Amino acid sequence: MSLAHHQDHQIRYRQQFDNAKHYLIPFIASTMPLDQHTHVLDIGCGDGGVMGAMLERGCSATGIELNKLKFEFASENIATHINNGKATLININIYEEEALVTLKEKFDLIILKDVIEHIPNQEKFIPYIKQFLKPGGRIFFGFPPWYMPHGGHQQICENRFLGFLPYFHLLPKPLYRAVLKTFGESDGTVHELMEIKYTGISIERFEKIVLNSNYVIEKKQPYLINPIYKDKFGWNPKKQFAIINMIPFIRNFLTTCVYYVIRK
Repeated sequence: MSLAHHQDHQIRYRQQFDNAKHYLIPFIASTMPLDQHTHVLDIGCGDGGVMGAMLERGCSATGIELNKLKFEFASENIATHINNGKATLININIYEEEALVTLKEKFDLIILKDVIEHIPNQEKFIPYIKQFLKPGGRIFFGFPPWYMPHGGHQQICENRFLGFLPYFHLLPKPLYRAVLKTFGESDGTVHELMEIKYTGISIERFEKIVLNSNYVIEKKQPYLINPIYKDKFGWNPKKQFAIINMIPFIRNFLTTCVYYVIRK
């Protein structure tokens, strides 16, 4: 099913940029100023689209990306901002001492857009990044709950049937792997999808980690239809129904994305 944006980093950049400009930035801006005085850290910045929208807003931005290829794409996509000194990209592991020295207490805002569901040991990571915030800083998280129809990111499958098939990522691990192999998915795709199965996160577990890490949830918005689907599929975003959002666990199966702003 692999879609055009899976193969073309410029399409991905534009989708990320438009989504950030029209949805992510207004959501964050309701909780804090976003202007020339705002220094942003984009963790897992991917192709640089969110950074691009923040830079257009007037913010300065630093992106950290561990994937070398995505780092190179981002470097290309925001080259003008890098050249004028408004943007910086670094290609290191955020747990390295170099990252800690470079980034500590530098940022008004940290962004993790479609990232936290890929990071192992979120119980360690979420409190760890607190040290990169200035006093009064915020962190934005946006992610698909693991139990939602395509929470396993199975849309990256080459097999169109598997790519469209909802919820099959919830199969037990051995059976899930067997299905992927049976339908001819490559070792690389199987490895990536199994990694996500180990790191996928639910609404309840995310909020428990946040509160146990001494953060406050300042703003939250669940979506029935993820805003990024506007650019990917032409579907208009729709906020989650209040009554569904009140039902623990069940809401994960019907919520395609949740936005959060948290602070110390």
